[in-house]
Amino acid sequence: MLTPAQIQLLREELETAKNPLFFHDDDPDGVCAFLLLYRLNREGHNVIVKSGPKIDLSFLRKVEEYHPDKIFILDVPIVEQDFIDQAKRPMFWIDHHQPLQRTNIRYFNPRLIRQDLYLPSSYMAYEVNNNPDDLWIAVVGCLYDWHLPEFIDEFIQKYPDLLSKKTTIGDAVYKQPMKVLIRLFSFLMKGKTSDVQKSIKILTRIKSPYEILRQESPAGRFLYARFEKINQKYDPLLKAAKKKAGREKILLFEYTEQQWSFTTDLANELAYLYPKKVIIIARKKSGEMKCSLRGATPILPALEKALVGIQGYGGGHDVACGAVIKEEDWKQFLENFEGELHA
Repeated sequence: MLTPAQIQLLREELETAKNPLFFHDDDPDGVCAFLLLYRLNREGHNVIVKSGPKIDLSFLRKVEEYHPDKIFILDVPIVEQDFIDQAKRPMFWIDHHQPLQRTNIRYFNPRLIRQDLYLPSSYMAYEVNNNPDDLWIAVVGCLYDWHLPEFIDEFIQKYPDLLSKKTTIGDAVYKQPMKVLIRLFSFLMKGKTSDVQKSIKILTRIKSPYEILRQESPAGRFLYARFEKINQKYDPLLKAAKKKAGREKILLFEYTEQQWSFTTDLANELAYLYPKKVIIIARKKSGEMKCSLRGATPILPALEKALVGIQGYGGGHDVACGAVIKEEDWKQFLENFEGELHA
């Protein structure tokens, strides 16, 4: 939650920026945060942070390429101090992950106020944006990041055919018609960077969710067609994953897909469908198993212990984690993890 002074500061910095550069995460929370801030002034460029959850010296080339007067970082957990020091630009970082100590950067993180305060980056971006026409973008970002904002009542009143009543976060994301829009935003961020950037550029011009869902314009039709193409890859995987749900505590689903990564999407949906199970979705690629893990109770401690002696790494939140394991150590990791869960 931003203070009035912080909101005013960010709004003024955005409105006076001549050539801002936005770095943002590639999930709907990060993308929606970018869209909400970009629409205030419609100036500058965006860079999707896809390589990992941090901005380091490798991103200086983007600063050199675009020559921004200001830099805004959205929904990225880690920003290296070396990058901040060498970029030499006014820098503003809006995030909601574990707070870090950094200097020479304006840092906005609700966990600096209270450690357990969870507010998506798109929530804070909407506080700055404050345009009712962009309410739908804020709600997409918040719901995707598993947060039911207080302005959801306003959304229901404005778009009753997308969300008919105030309900649980899971039902809002997976049972209400809103689920199509949330999945669409997620799937448009998949594929080649050039295709993703084209989708984001089009999204900056979309005026309402119906322009996409009802395909009311050429731009809306393009985005919906691209979503449908990717969705055709997802539905068979979800169906196959459901078949893996037995009596065991762990629901493990492995798949091989070179172009599209659906690990997070599958893990989230299966966690909703099977709330009592521990979910492990693993994508085999380039000799590694890239995983998303979910649990109704904390699984991070078990993950950390299971990684000891394993070629791999992982981490995340208590009940939602990610990991990358070398294929030759995969079987041993699974044995370790299951053992820790039952310890």
